[in-house]
Amino acid sequence: MEILQVLFRTAFFYFFVLLCYRIMGKREIGQLGVVDLMVSILIAELIAISIENVKDSMLLTILPIILLVLLEIVLAYISIKSRGVRTFLDGKPSLIIVSGKINYNEMVKQRYSMDNLLLSLRQNGIKSIEEVEYAFLEPNGKLSIFKYNYFRIPSPYPMPLILDGNVQKKALKYIHKSESWLKYVLNKKGLEINDIFYCFYKKKKLFIIKRTDLK
Repeated sequence: MEILQVLFRTAFFYFFVLLCYRIMGKREIGQLGVVDLMVSILIAELIAISIENVKDSMLLTILPIILLVLLEIVLAYISIKSRGVRTFLDGKPSLIIVSGKINYNEMVKQRYSMDNLLLSLRQNGIKSIEEVEYAFLEPNGKLSIFKYNYFRIPSPYPMPLILDGNVQKKALKYIHKSESWLKYVLNKKGLEINDIFYCFYKKKKLFIIKRTDLK
């Protein structure tokens, strides 16, 4: 009888969790953020406990899972509206290689070792760091790599200066510009920072997407 209960609970939670993940709109495993991973681990632990303790009510597992699903949906909605919340939950990408040179300070800050860097480069078919123009360590731990073109002509990376109306001070520092310069350029165009959804800098020009452009 106990074996039948274990089998029933396993089958039930299989379809129940499948439904929950459909509702949450899960991404690929490699794209999971910290919150996504935490929710996945907690759900797995709750189900394992429930299957092992067949004498306990299944509601003791179903209700916490429903709560986790609701929290995930609410946090996902808030993070879409607020970049600050999104940064707190998922973090920011880090520039690890710039113009073929390693950014050691950022590697130490992110506790990203040379072994990890070289492994990621080998997995992308890259033999030498000198082949890489830019490399970003994404919040999910994946390394995004931009190789030099065939003639090794430098191609300036489009630095995001404004995201969701928030000024990216690190990006401004990288291009040796100030926030007052950014405001001055925008004012000449009759714009304020709060009017901007996305703004990036490339080849000494600003490329702007206004909030009104999204409607």
